[in-house]
Amino acid sequence: MNLPVGKLKHDFLKELLPTHNRSTSVVVGPQLGEDAAVIKLGGNYLVATSDPITFATEDIGWYVVCVNGNDIAAMGAVPKWLLVTLLLPEDATTPAMVRDIMKQLTQACAAFDITLCGGHTEVTPAVTQPVVVGQMMGITHKNSLFTSADARVGDALILTKGLGIEATTIIAREREEQLREKCDAPFLEQAKNYLVDPGISVLKDAQIAIATGGVHAMHDVTEGGVSTAAYELATAAELGVIVYSDKLLDSPILYGNITRTLCDMFGLNPLGVISSGAMLIASEPEKAETICQALGKSGINADIIGEFLPSEHGLWLEDATSTRQPLPVFETDEIAKLF
Repeated sequence: MNLPVGKLKHDFLKELLPTHNRSTSVVVGPQLGEDAAVIKLGGNYLVATSDPITFATEDIGWYVVCVNGNDIAAMGAVPKWLLVTLLLPEDATTPAMVRDIMKQLTQACAAFDITLCGGHTEVTPAVTQPVVVGQMMGITHKNSLFTSADARVGDALILTKGLGIEATTIIAREREEQLREKCDAPFLEQAKNYLVDPGISVLKDAQIAIATGGVHAMHDVTEGGVSTAAYELATAAELGVIVYSDKLLDSPILYGNITRTLCDMFGLNPLGVISSGAMLIASEPEKAETICQALGKSGINADIIGEFLPSEHGLWLEDATSTRQPLPVFETDEIAKLF
């Protein structure tokens, strides 16, 4: 049986991961729900991650910088260094295309003060569109590390920016010709611009939340959307969680009209679409509103969308009538329906 498109299923992936680390220098190794590896480096920690860009084709260089930087930021570290493997299709690669991707990479690195310090480029028959794989490293002090496993019972669950930010810009860019028949130009341009406004980077979100205080854990929302990310965060911390669906789907700030329109148009469940640019934060309940307010003052929408419970309470999606259903996990991202 062939595996579906997207990340490996959680149970299968867990089966593949090593159960222990051979090196005592590895503080955080391969684990479900953790955004990056953490390695002891003197009095600091080196935080390292790797992520490919496979859905998007336009502005792929910007995507790879932001998506990898988000994993570093979610651990409380500052992204510093990037290596990139660029795989290019045999029959469709031109010098202009390669120059454009490299320009995107250098501009995005400059925007976030990240150094592009190496990598590999190759034209290969193994791919049919450009694939960019990033490996990013950052640094943080030993006392400033955040892991998904640090979420606690009673913590509030905060979401920044909202549902489907990355999905919105991918749909608008990859289905532009189709959308021009149904949407006016300003709508389409705004959707395409979601790449930078509200943007798919959560570096600022993490820095503001940490500076405000009360943060226990953070998790970058990527493939599988907000629902899957909440599952991953709760699972890493061995906790239960309730996610309030009305705080998401009925919220004009977390689920705007543009994203809503595009998800409806293509029959995508907004809870399961790729959502880089959004961050889940587990915080002390008494600090949650203060964190949301601090983010709001910096132009970043945020709201409390749930709470963490003891593990025996389970993982739930609750509507406005307090009716619960099991928290859905999207093993294949909803955006895959487009491809």
